Amino acid sequence: MENDDVDMLGAEHTEADLDDMKRRLKEMEDEAAALKEMQAKVEKEMGSMQDPATAGASQSNREEVDARSVFVGNVDYSCTPEEVQQHFQSCGTVNRVTIRTDKFGQPKGYAYVEFLEVEAVQEALLLNESELHGRQLKVTAKRTNIPGMKQYRPRRSNPYMGFRGRAPFAPPFAFSPYGYGKVPRFRMAMRYSPYY
Repeated sequence: MENDDVDMLGAEHTEADLDDMKRRLKEMEDEAAALKEMQAKVEKEMGSMQDPATAGASQSNREEVDARSVFVGNVDYSCTPEEVQQHFQSCGTVNRVTIRTDKFGQPKGYAYVEFLEVEAVQEALLLNESELHGRQLKVTAKRTNIPGMKQYRPRRSNPYMGFRGRAPFAPPFAFSPYGYGKVPRFRMAMRYSPYY
């Protein structure tokens, strides 16, 4: 008789727990649906940004902006964008001055000046080798960077590394005590180099 009472209490608790679990499961499903909806929205926005037509338009826009800009080299590290703008004000209306900095916020020593008119670039090129803060500026037309077209520059030989050409082909049956393609070297003592 007492066992029946215990079973009845257990049934009531399990039913309440089951209802609680169903409610929590419903909340989790609603949350998952909301997350999927947000994810789909973000992917749609990202897809529109990566759209080839949009990318082509941004590339042509970048070329148009670069046609109105000049590269200014050998800029003094203490120069402010306002001083560079003042220097190029005589060429035309300056839209933006960008002084490039490294990851610590220190200027790299060059800047880009964007004008409102394309004709101002020719006027700015006349200011090549003019002085600002006692330094001679190098002014050239800004070139458009083409993504994926990095120029290949072969490694320069280091005179301290020695000649590292390919060893002549040795047949596989010839056993080399120094390893494949290695030949003992007798070199003059040089300064320590961890790379060789």
